[in-house]
Amino acid sequence: MFSAMLLTISTVALAQFAVYYWRALVGQVAAQPISGDVLAAARLESTTLNGRDFRAIAKLHELTPKLERKASSLGLVRCYYQLINAVGLAASGRVRAVADWAERERVLCARYAAVQVDRRLQSNLALAAAIRSC
Repeated sequence: MFSAMLLTISTVALAQFAVYYWRALVGQVAAQPISGDVLAAARLESTTLNGRDFRAIAKLHELTPKLERKASSLGLVRCYYQLINAVGLAASGRVRAVADWAERERVLCARYAAVQVDRRLQSNLALAAAIRSC
C-alpha cells in the first residue's frame, strides 16, 4: 500500500515538474523579439499581439515551408491554447482574475507561434542564401 502511494505521489510530482519545465521553455521562446515581417505576413495591424491572433499566426505557420530537418511544430502549444481558451471562455463573465490569466496565456501562445514562424522564415532565408552561393 505504501509503495503504491509513493509511486502515485512521485508520478504526480514528475508530471507537475514536466508541465512547469515545458511552460518555462515556451515562455523563454515567447520572450524573444518578433520581426515586423511576421506581423505583416499574418496581416496584423497592431505591433502588440493579443490572444485572438494565435489562429492567424498558426495558419501562417502551416503555410510556411519547413526546409530544415528539425522543424518546429505547434502541436502541444495548440492544445494548450485550446485548453486555456476554454478556461477563459468559462471564466469570462464570472471570475475576472482567471479570465485575465487566460488572456495572458493566450498572448504567450501567440507570441510563441510568431517566434516559431520568424525562426522558420530566417532559417529558410539562410538556406536559400547558402544554395545561391554554391
